[in-house]
Amino acid sequence: MDLALKGKRALVTGSTTGIGEAIIRRLAAEGARVIVHGRNAGQAYPLLNALRAEGADAAFALGDLNTDAEADNVVSQALEAFEGVDILVNNAGRFSGKPWVDTEPAEWNSMYNNNVTSMVRVSRRLAPLMAERQWGRIINIASTIGLMPNVNMAAYGATKAAMHNLTVALSRDLGTRGVTVNAISPGLTKSASIEHLLQMMVEAHGWPSEPAQLEQKAVGAWAPNPVGRMGRVEEVANLVAFVASPLADYINGSNLRIDGGLDPTIS
Repeated sequence: MDLALKGKRALVTGSTTGIGEAIIRRLAAEGARVIVHGRNAGQAYPLLNALRAEGADAAFALGDLNTDAEADNVVSQALEAFEGVDILVNNAGRFSGKPWVDTEPAEWNSMYNNNVTSMVRVSRRLAPLMAERQWGRIINIASTIGLMPNVNMAAYGATKAAMHNLTVALSRDLGTRGVTVNAISPGLTKSASIEHLLQMMVEAHGWPSEPAQLEQKAVGAWAPNPVGRMGRVEEVANLVAFVASPLADYINGSNLRIDGGLDPTIS
């Protein structure tokens, strides 16, 4: 299927590793002109070079999104690269597994700044430009934990719940101007960071070391779902690519779960 993304200009925040990297690779494979974003040039340039070697039109925007000035700088780099951004994927963020009562107020504020305000900073700078052109996509990478509160991930889950709310609010503001805004909520996904966590569980708690058995153990303990496995970063990227495409013009203000059926609700 041709997703009609050829020539579209896409910025994916936090795209040097994990889900963000998979998204940037998928959009590039569809012919989009992609802007890799990260805080570490050493991580970004190998990916950038790989994308270019595969024939992609790719650029890099370096910077932290946790302050207004840095976010402005990142957006300026992105706009300079291809003279505009048609697709924004807000993927950058931070994870914390701390219990509710052990999380200090300053940590709640820091988590919110990392996961929500950073998204707001970039979106509010790019959304008006998309609206002027009467076409654009803003896709926020949320999480199923935003709909299924967990006492051991309270601050993280609260930020993802905020993303769901902000997504709908912005979609109602921009929908009549050709810009759609949606959230995509992955469940437990087999990224490099999750694989590192799994190895820690092997060493600390004696979980099975064989990969298939280890995955089954993790799914049973953390995210039991009808499909019976973790998601893959490429599967999240495939969904993002479709929602980013002109084929998804009528999808707006939605939260699309990709969790194997983990969440028992119908939302």
